[in-house]
Amino acid sequence: MNAVADPQLRLDVRPRMRQVDLSIVAAQPTLLAAIKLCITIRGFEVEKQLVLALEIDSGHWTRIMRGEAHFPVDKLSMLMDLCENEAPMLWLLVHRGYDALSLRPIETELQQKVRLLEEELARKDREHEIEMRGVLRAQGLR
Repeated sequence: MNAVADPQLRLDVRPRMRQVDLSIVAAQPTLLAAIKLCITIRGFEVEKQLVLALEIDSGHWTRIMRGEAHFPVDKLSMLMDLCENEAPMLWLLVHRGYDALSLRPIETELQQKVRLLEEELARKDREHEIEMRGVLRAQGLR
């Protein structure tokens, strides 16, 4: 790992996750099957792209996919981000006896600011619409 700090500001922004049918995830017999499902849902035609992004040796990747080696746990979040779905996490929840539908992601500070600004903008848009209707009525245009 490089000893020099990365000069770019890292925003903690996760990609928008695709919805996954929980019954399909729960039907997977193993975590490896859930990982394969995760990749399939994303539609990676060339797994090489994924292997390069995850920085996993191609020989090790082949052994992982055959069930002869384990997927590196520290790369699981990156896999889900790249594949834009959380099938492996959902599989773990279901197979550990949790209700995956009752969980909700924690909102980051940035996401909260964006949400609050969007709500404020929507409120102002509604107020503006009401004002414009009043102006048009006063002018006899509506």
